Amino acid sequence: MPKTAVMVSEEVREALDTGAPVVALESTIIAHGLPRPRNLAVAEELETLVRSGGAVPATVAVLDGRAQVGLTKADLERVAGDPDMRKLGHRDLAPALATGASGATTVSATAFLADQAGIRVFATGGLGGVHRGWAETQDESADLRLLAQVGVTVVCAGVKSILDVPATLQRLETLGVTVIGYGTGRFPGFYLTSSGEPVDWAVGSPDEVAAVMRAQDAVGGPCSALIVANPVPAEEQLDPELHDRVLAKSLEEAREKGVTGQAVTPFLLERLMRYTDGASLEANLAAVRGNVRLAALIAAAYA
Repeated sequence: MPKTAVMVSEEVREALDTGAPVVALESTIIAHGLPRPRNLAVAEELETLVRSGGAVPATVAVLDGRAQVGLTKADLERVAGDPDMRKLGHRDLAPALATGASGATTVSATAFLADQAGIRVFATGGLGGVHRGWAETQDESADLRLLAQVGVTVVCAGVKSILDVPATLQRLETLGVTVIGYGTGRFPGFYLTSSGEPVDWAVGSPDEVAAVMRAQDAVGGPCSALIVANPVPAEEQLDPELHDRVLAKSLEEAREKGVTGQAVTPFLLERLMRYTDGASLEANLAAVRGNVRLAALIAAAYA
């Protein structure tokens, strides 16, 4: 996709031209991840958190066939309020632009468009990954391959604990994507502070992350993302015992109902939300807020 296809807002363009810190934000959480009208309040809150950290927010979406990096208040309201807003991964961008469609961008589409615009730091909740039962279904998120091709630092709370976490980490290693723990030697499990899986590298400050980014620049070579795995605070995580109990119950239900392939993840997420009385959503939001705060500090340290 030519760079001219990406519309960068005046505020974001000015920040990029002057070397000021910018943080990209995805829009799928706004359009598809939260109930209305809370989704708009969260979208505005996340942009405010970026600003309070000294950076410029660049929420990404496709509106009327235009890939937009940096949204107006009216744009945010539209993404939050339009029930026909599509969900767009990287593979969907060209058809969406060609047909004049509108949609919220997933991790893969947001990371790609941020990279195209020249934005170095991107904050999200959790990455997609390798799904349970991969040996039978070959089902894995498009996020992983795309992150092996863009030079963006992605601040996330790991991957959702309903996925195959060890296989996801193995796949990231195969793809050459660097993973560092932020203040932890354990890879976070999105709703959970720890998935139990180790990470090879850990850092303890935004300056240290910025130093890794500069070292990436100096080394050169094939382009790939830097994953900063930032755990949700222990006091805000989903109760691990509740999580494990609900996940086991939900996996059993999925087997009984014959839910397979791509239908498994949305099924498990819905059950997790239902059986935890919404506690999984609150843990999700706690993770996103923490990632956005940290991303702003990293972008400022790198700038």
